[in-house]
Amino acid sequence: MMRRLKVLEENLLWFVLGTTALGIAVPALGEVLYPLVSPLLALLMFLVSLTFDASDVKRVLKRPAWQVLATFLVYGPMALAGALIGRLFFGSFGTSPLAVGQALVGALPTDVSAPLLVLLGRGNVALAAVLNAVNTALAPFVVPPLLLLLTGASLEVPLAELMGELVLIILVPLVAGVFLRSRFPRVVSGFDPLYSFGSSLAYLLLLLAVVGPNAGTILDYGVYALVILAAQLTLNLTGYALGATTRWITENRQTQIAFLFTVSKKEFSIAAAVVVASGLPEEVLIPAVFFAVVQMLTSPLAVRLLNR
Repeated sequence: MMRRLKVLEENLLWFVLGTTALGIAVPALGEVLYPLVSPLLALLMFLVSLTFDASDVKRVLKRPAWQVLATFLVYGPMALAGALIGRLFFGSFGTSPLAVGQALVGALPTDVSAPLLVLLGRGNVALAAVLNAVNTALAPFVVPPLLLLLTGASLEVPLAELMGELVLIILVPLVAGVFLRSRFPRVVSGFDPLYSFGSSLAYLLLLLAVVGPNAGTILDYGVYALVILAAQLTLNLTGYALGATTRWITENRQTQIAFLFTVSKKEFSIAAAVVVASGLPEEVLIPAVFFAVVQMLTSPLAVRLLNR
């Protein structure tokens, strides 16, 4: 029975392609799921956190240089790349909301689903989870001044609401999962295939929740949607390239895989929160919507290549 659960994990790329097509063809499915995005993210983080224990986390915390490096790559070169790609594809920040939105995507923290892709790629999941948690916690304090510096656009951050949501989505599930794995190791480890299956299923539901409500917007851009997609793919591939450079300074493949997805993936929900709170044009959010779809398509492909 447990072996059969591997079918979803081993064929995630094809399920992702099918789910994307389903979300565009039947947007109502994604619209129903959209209110469940936060619980699905929390569930994904909890299931992934059941795969490592407190000793794994302690080993990660003994290497603070990895956190410094990840934070630098996520908020440094990736933010700069987002701004440059925005100017290249969409023009001046002063006249193009899409250019500002592209810069915002580059400045976002790591996506919550990154540890899942590290798990499927057989990387250091504990490292990815810790890097993700810290970088996301820094986001409300780093993203607004970073975007102001890069584009001149001012962001209003609903700090209390955003921090509370991040605690419920990331910190609480992370602590709960690690505690259960540490307290009941033999019992919890016996269901490892179930955790990868459940988190992969949550990943597909999240993809549907992103694609469905935005299918009309994506299609309304017509041929120009290809330009927006090209910009997101450029940024996403830049993230993979930057993550891959850590192979020269990290000691093993598992660590490299953790950096690969930590740097290349960006958290869509934070973009939505700050754009709405700041009263910015809705078009500023469009690059983040397209990027969410692009990264959820390329990540399973990257996992497939890594596992070969």
